[in-house]
Amino acid sequence: MHVPYDSGQPRFYDVSAIGFGDLDLGTLTKLSKDDCPTGKLWNYRNAPVMCGQEQPRPFAYKSAVQKSVLHGTDLVVFSVSEIGWYDYIMEWHFSDDGAIAPRAGATGTLSPFQFTDATSGWPTGVGSKRFSENHMHNVFWRLDFDVDGQSKNVVEQYDYRGSGTAKRTAKRTVLTHETGADLAPSRFWRVVNPTALNDDGHPKSWEIDDHESDQYRGPSDTEEFTHHDVYLTTYRACERLAYGNTAPACAPSVDRYANGEKLTDPVAWVSVDYHHVPRDEDQDPMPTHWQGFRIVPRDVTATSRLP
Repeated sequence: MHVPYDSGQPRFYDVSAIGFGDLDLGTLTKLSKDDCPTGKLWNYRNAPVMCGQEQPRPFAYKSAVQKSVLHGTDLVVFSVSEIGWYDYIMEWHFSDDGAIAPRAGATGTLSPFQFTDATSGWPTGVGSKRFSENHMHNVFWRLDFDVDGQSKNVVEQYDYRGSGTAKRTAKRTVLTHETGADLAPSRFWRVVNPTALNDDGHPKSWEIDDHESDQYRGPSDTEEFTHHDVYLTTYRACERLAYGNTAPACAPSVDRYANGEKLTDPVAWVSVDYHHVPRDEDQDPMPTHWQGFRIVPRDVTATSRLP
């Protein structure tokens, strides 16, 4: 979690420097039934810090041919961390169609600090003399894929080029070495096991669908880890944080992890960036704004498993 402000300062590192999600530091919030009204609270060290509950998912499908409609269900697992004025809700949605959707929700209280620079803020409060500063919320998720085991997993990038009206061509690129990759129109990645086949004889894979990022790029001398939307690395136990990693004998940031080694047991680091331009409606309490992506099964089953 990286939060740089538009004026250049401050630049917060909510996990590595502040201790995002740390019960001892008081940043991991204790939850109540008000937070988890229909689900189950889970304890960590005798503190209720995680909730699991089912939530309705409208229109799992609707078919005029079959004359049927189904509304689905997500299993939602979440915790909350309090960092400064913000409360961050970290959710994982596990859908009954097999999709997984990680997302972060920022809520709480808009920072009360006021500025006078209209070029890096938005007027909040009475008149146009006090500005709340614009800032980014850059969130990295670390995904350790093991499609039918750790071995034989391969990462592929798919691009669909052309006008989209006359002709389009598909290009498949196998990413054989650690690297950084960027979002592009009609581009996606998948982690596939060519030896694990569904009943149609197609290899099973999981697709990374990440097209809602504001694509932040920080200074080259201090924030090279922000220079790609996805990093692909080979699993190493000590590579835990996208930035500020302090494990012995391990690089400090994800851009250094991706050093060109052969990609054998792939880990995907997915960044979703959100530019928060404050508004009067953010005061107070601040409505939750969400950022996230989806991990979609591709050929894991031969047909739909929805009833």
